[in-house]
Amino acid sequence: QVQLVESGGGLVQAGGSLRLSCAASGSIVSRNAMGWYRQAPGKQRELVAAITSVGTTNYVDSVKGRFTISRDNAKNTMYLQMNSLKPEDTAVYYCNFRLGGIYYYTEEFWGQGTQVTVSS
Repeated sequence: QVQLVESGGGLVQAGGSLRLSCAASGSIVSRNAMGWYRQAPGKQRELVAAITSVGTTNYVDSVKGRFTISRDNAKNTMYLQMNSLKPEDTAVYYCNFRLGGIYYYTEEFWGQGTQVTVSS
């Protein structure tokens, strides 16, 4: 089992910045992938950004150039720096941990979610 604790959400004006953090604990294997997903009201959950344990990253097109995902493997912690936020970024952001890679994995775990609200 892997436990995930998210922090850093909140309310920000358009054009502002937020930094999300996700700390993982438990049965951490060396080959893993962590990611941020988001779900807005009435919409499906979507991948925002993901990063493997060796640093390979993947972003959804709508956040490229604005968001940066990173991780500190020594702390089992992942970060999402969100700049130039837009109202359409408003959603609940979920931390995800996968045993394996971003797309090929054996098991996954989810955090409880953190609300990000961007006002216009």
